[in-house]
Amino acid sequence: MLRTKIASTGMYVPSRIVTNEELEPIMDTSDEWIQQRSGISERRWVTDSDTTCSMAVAASKDALNKANLTADDIDAIIFGALVTDYIFPGTGVLLQKELGCSKPIPALDIRNQCSGFLYGMQVADAWIRSGMYKRVLLIGSEIHSTSLDKSPRGRDVSVLFGDGAGAVILEATTNDTSLIMDTAIYSEGAYAEKLYIGKPSTNDRDRLSAFMTGEELPREAYPIMDGKFVFKHAVTRMAEAFTEVCKRNNVDFSEVSMVIPHQANIRINHMILESLGIPKEKSHHTIQKYGNTTMASIPITLDEAVTTNKIKRGDLIAFVGFGAGFTWGAGLARY
Repeated sequence: MLRTKIASTGMYVPSRIVTNEELEPIMDTSDEWIQQRSGISERRWVTDSDTTCSMAVAASKDALNKANLTADDIDAIIFGALVTDYIFPGTGVLLQKELGCSKPIPALDIRNQCSGFLYGMQVADAWIRSGMYKRVLLIGSEIHSTSLDKSPRGRDVSVLFGDGAGAVILEATTNDTSLIMDTAIYSEGAYAEKLYIGKPSTNDRDRLSAFMTGEELPREAYPIMDGKFVFKHAVTRMAEAFTEVCKRNNVDFSEVSMVIPHQANIRINHMILESLGIPKEKSHHTIQKYGNTTMASIPITLDEAVTTNKIKRGDLIAFVGFGAGFTWGAGLARY
């Protein structure tokens, strides 16, 4: 029976490092305040040469090189980002072009924010297990820094986000020692406005005029978040999803070798681990140096854990994520 394995991982982050100290004078904040509330000490913001697509290309090539594959070995692309290079088309086809894929393959763009990796992994797993495709490139590439309110008005949210791209190559296998075991994904649209950017929108009849006059942009043009509400739901929902996938696969929490959580807030991750009785040593974090890179955060963190030998072949790993929508989920894989 065909199953899906993680063949390789890859990542890219911009070269520009933005420390908390750099944000202090422009956002009326402090390094101590940011670290206490999020665990972040620095993040990466794009340079003039970085685009959503170029970062995706770099992360994808990293994953391809590690697996000794070429672009023509990929049968399908699943690409995710909050904001892409163009309003349309999606960046998936741009990535296909820049990678040099010589044959027509499908490129699916998804928008599931911080849970996008788990949503994409479930889709890729279903494709591969059905026999439709042998090898799928799953990638998230995110540029937040150009959409942030870099003033005291936006400090509670803007200090949290960074830019970067993470990729995995998923491929068919018949070996049960390395495979995706299960994923569980959910959404709850009742809380969509608890974390969102509302403008510009197709509901604005003259949607671009306000953005071309040089006037101050409306608050809804920047990320809006009810932080306490999001925090509470993130802890609850990720723990629920983690418990669900373990229970239905008869996995005891103690059997999990490593937890790779979405990187939104170190306090959220620590609370989840504590509630499940999982030692902090069984988790890897990158938020302290990259910030929240939404869909890219899980594959970036996975790649770093693999390349630093914190995860080895055969290890049982768990993924958990929560983000705008609300969307959330969890997954189990034998790496």
